[in-house]
Amino acid sequence: MPLITLTTCKPQSADSKSVVLDAIHAALVSVGVPAADRFQRVIELSPDNVRIDPGYPDVAGARSDNFLLIEILWSVGRSVKVKRALLADLMARLMAGGIDTEQVMVVFKEVGWENWSFAGGRILHA
Repeated sequence: MPLITLTTCKPQSADSKSVVLDAIHAALVSVGVPAADRFQRVIELSPDNVRIDPGYPDVAGARSDNFLLIEILWSVGRSVKVKRALLADLMARLMAGGIDTEQVMVVFKEVGWENWSFAGGRILHA
């Protein structure tokens, strides 16, 4: 089950957060994540709690207060091919939702099964 964290500057409407979170979930499903595997959280920071160089890194133009950081924590072993397919799908969905993808940074974090306990202190598949 991927754990998704969306970090953004305040204020964001419920609708704007839903556009992003729904796009992330659909992109994950498109690369084989079961539709029922949904765990998303949003961290909204005041502008004085976000300190990012406007050009960091590899951005065409400059980052703005509309910057989005998407962290995808999932099980180890996804190929670069799968990650690229997810990114292509996600960026297309975000653009369709009116989001400037140059303001989107995605970080993949991978963890082994032995490092998850989803409930009750049980470690699955280990």
